Amino acid sequence: MTISPFMAAINQIADEKNIPKEQVLETVAAALAVAYRKDYGRPTQSYRVDLSPDTGEIAKIWQVFEVVAEEDLANPEAQLLLADAKKIDKKAEVGGTVEIEKPMPQGFGRIAAQTAKQVIIQRLREAERDVVFKEYKDKEGKVLQGTVQRIEGGNIVIDLGRASAVMFPAEQVQGERYYIGQRLKIFLVRVEETARGPQIVVSRSHPGLVKYVFTVEVPEIEAGAVEIVNIAREPGVRSKVAVRATVEGVDPVGSCVGQRGTRVQAIISELGNEKIDIVLYSDDILKYIENALSPARIARVVPNKEHVQAYIYVMLDQLSLAIGKQGQNVRLASKLTGWKLDIVEASEEVLAKLEKELKEKEKAVAKKKAGKKVKMEEVKGGVEEVLRKVEKKGKGAKGKKKEKGKNVK
Repeated sequence: MTISPFMAAINQIADEKNIPKEQVLETVAAALAVAYRKDYGRPTQSYRVDLSPDTGEIAKIWQVFEVVAEEDLANPEAQLLLADAKKIDKKAEVGGTVEIEKPMPQGFGRIAAQTAKQVIIQRLREAERDVVFKEYKDKEGKVLQGTVQRIEGGNIVIDLGRASAVMFPAEQVQGERYYIGQRLKIFLVRVEETARGPQIVVSRSHPGLVKYVFTVEVPEIEAGAVEIVNIAREPGVRSKVAVRATVEGVDPVGSCVGQRGTRVQAIISELGNEKIDIVLYSDDILKYIENALSPARIARVVPNKEHVQAYIYVMLDQLSLAIGKQGQNVRLASKLTGWKLDIVEASEEVLAKLEKELKEKEKAVAKKKAGKKVKMEEVKGGVEEVLRKVEKKGKGAKGKKKEKGKNVK
């Protein structure tokens, strides 16, 4: 069957914009109804246009009326009472609609095309925005590939193929250089509705990008044998990644490092030579904090669980490693564990004194607990003794009463 030029244009629009053909036809029909009302009807009236699904030509034009009760009649040009509606359609009911077919005006096709052009363009643009919004909204939290399209001030506009995304300065990696035509892996942070259409915000600094690269380079993570528990990142400089095994016998840190460091080197290259510390996660918070502060060796961790804080005692030769350049190591470890960490310089004498104080404190706590237990036992014993005495006294009184009775007799 020969396709009309109109339907050919509809098909082309549907293919280019990735919009269903039915949606395009609905949009065109709605625009033609607006054009008919403008040229042949009144602003308060309502019309509907039927298009042929095969040719796309106008098949029929209908004036639409809402069926209402007498007390609800407010607009006679778009509403009908039930009695009048039943003259048109015997099945009419209040709350429904009835339609009256209108004659096709001569030359309406040409007039409609001119009048509806802008409406059609606008409606198609809105439909395209909806499609783009839904498509990329579903991709939030995923990593995409894009090409740098242009640079506007500090913002980088990236072409994703079907849409353009923006990478704000806060989402960029300090020290990375971006140029037009550059291919980038980016993390889709969020998709927002704006007056100009959907705004897609992407990032190169998000920890999700680090997780994605690890998943690609480490098969054990993809398979679920190794799990990334948390990531603390200072983009372009250093990241700490906490991992644990979900399958017995798997070395999570070794899996991420790879043979002779091949896997972690590939990850570092992908992230622009950003340093990566792979940390073994532990359910024991003290051990986890020690691991998070690697490569420094920790002498003692003293926690304050009430304030989610810990004092980290390190020897002088490990102090700079524990703190890191400009406090970076301890800052990342704090982000990774969720605890506030205070580094304290220690010596053998200080550690010995600390150990003594901690042991004395433990003994005092143990004694206090034991004391409470003994005290309760004493109270319990005292009560039982009192009960025994009362019972004995009662029995004695009863015996004396019986003897007294005998004497009376």
